[in-house]
Order: sequence, then C-alpha cells, then structure tokens
Amino acid sequence: MGIPAVRSGRPSLDGRPDTPFLLDRFGRVARDLRVSITEKCSLRCTYCMPEEGLPAIPQHELLTVEEIVRLVRLAVRELGVQEVRFTGGEPLMRRDLERIIAGCHEQVPGTPLAMTTNGVGLEHRARGLAAAGLHRVNVSLDTVDRAGYAELTRRDRLDSALAGIRAARDAGLAPVKINAVLMRETLSGAADLLQWCLDEECTLRFIEEMPLDADHEWARANMVTAAELLDVLGERFELTAAGRDDPSAPAETWLVDGGPATVGIIASVTRKFCDTCDRTRLTADGMLRSCLFSDQEYDLRQALRSGADDAELATLWRGAMWNKWAGHGIDAEGFVPPERTMGAIGG
Repeated sequence: MGIPAVRSGRPSLDGRPDTPFLLDRFGRVARDLRVSITEKCSLRCTYCMPEEGLPAIPQHELLTVEEIVRLVRLAVRELGVQEVRFTGGEPLMRRDLERIIAGCHEQVPGTPLAMTTNGVGLEHRARGLAAAGLHRVNVSLDTVDRAGYAELTRRDRLDSALAGIRAARDAGLAPVKINAVLMRETLSGAADLLQWCLDEECTLRFIEEMPLDADHEWARANMVTAAELLDVLGERFELTAAGRDDPSAPAETWLVDGGPATVGIIASVTRKFCDTCDRTRLTADGMLRSCLFSDQEYDLRQALRSGADDAELATLWRGAMWNKWAGHGIDAEGFVPPERTMGAIGG
C-alpha cells in the first residue's frame, strides 16, 4: 500500500526546450511544490489510510530538515516554484516541523509557505509555526458532527481539530481554508459544515473523493459528485457561480447568499483540471512525482546523498516534469489507481 510500482533512474530530456522552469510536454509549467514530510498520521480517514496506518518509512529514508530546505531553495531559486505546501501524512507528526519551516523561510523569505493538516494538536503549535515563517494552513475537516467525524476518521478528535482551526486563525495563519472530502455518509451534513465555516470566518472547499484510498474500495458509481453537492447546499443557501480565481486554481467557487463569502468545489473527477495543473510533488522519502495518479517516481534522495550538486538535481527535476503525462484518466477504460495512497503521496 505504501510502495510505488516504478522508481526510475534518469528521465529523458529529448525535445525539451532550454528553459530553467518545470515545463512539461503539454506546455504546463509547475510552480506549486507539494512536500510530503511524513507518512504518519494521527487519524485514519477511511478514504485515505488503512485502519492500522501506512507502512512505516524507515527513519534513514526520510528526508532530513537540511535536505528538505535545500530542495525547497533549489525549487524556488532555480526552477521557478512560487509556492510551497507541506503535507503528510500529517505534518504535525514531525517534531522538527518548526525547524523545517524556519529553514525554508530563511532561504526563500519571499515565498508563501503553507501547510495541509488535520488540525489535531495544532492549537499547541500554531503560534510557533507562524513565528517560524508559516503563512497559512488548510485544515482537512469533513464534518462537524462528532459521531460522523469519529466514524470517518476512526478517532474521536473533533474537539482538537476545531480548537486547532481557531488557534491557526488567531495566530494569523489566514485565511484558514477547510478541505472537506465529499462522502456519501457526510453529504447530509454538508450545509451544516458550510454554516460553521461561515460563522468561523473560514473558507470551505469540498473535494470529490478520488481513487487514492488504501483499501481500494473507491468506485466511480458510488462517489458524491459536485452536482449532487450543489443540489444539497442549494436547499439552504443561494449559490451564484463565480468561476475560478485563476486558470490553474483547482476550485470552482460560488458566492454564498450573494457574497462576499464563497464556497469552493474541487471536482477532480467529474470536472478534471489536468490541462492546467501546475503542481510538482516530493514524497517524504525523497521521490519526485509529477502527478498524484502516476506511479512513475524519480529518486531525488539517492541523488542528494550521492553528492549531486544543485545543477544535477535541477536537471533530474526538470526531466521528471518534462515526462509528466496529460492527465489522470480516471474515466478511461482500464484505469488503474496508483499503488501509493493519498497518505503516502502527500496530496
């Protein structure tokens, strides 16, 4: 469940233009870096992790603080990355998270640093992370119903998650965005979640469930679609389509009751946005991935630890992105989900 199918050596650069940026064969340029820093998590969400958790990555295979900082610096200074987001697993599971943030902030002080978290325990670290240089957080929260939360996450930690959201807001990690995966069992509470976010001055984005679950039970016929969600929310709120903030933004937005508050929907499956994707990914064990759904990985950790200089690392990274495929193909006949689950890839 945590092991990728293919780890490759040197990617082909045949036909690639002479540009420093992370260009692919379809004209897309990656400017958004997602850095997974651990496979560990404090929750066991059914659409992400198995009940027993993911297979542990040996400590010596995890990227160190210094390695993460070096790669972030390289990505920003040499490859054109404009935003960095730290993910997991759950990034709060790393005790040295503040050191990672501080090191990156020191090396790329003008670059926005963000984090995706489940919020559990964030109340104790929000101010320290803000002081280290973190700019904002996205918090995964699928429901504000305590029983529903416990069933979905297999943990009764809703109070801690809500406290973490409030602590992040109070620490200035704003705007706090809430990510909610659309699930059949929580759809009836979607309007309650939106109302809670409106009351707490958080921005809510719903995400269609993707075939990245550890148990491989996802089925296209069973997923909740963006259209279904809009029908449910429309029973309580007046929603007005507002489009996307920018062409590469994954979320379509709607004004709620005339605005200014909005709600977003990331329809990864039914309204895919692969043709404008601008992301590049680094796993916790140092593998480059060009797409959530591709098992093609390139071993940046080995290159780092073999003494590669920044120019060699940059060439490897550019090659990995040059070979990015056109899209995930979820609706294609014969689609096969990736071996790595969302918890291992980092979202």
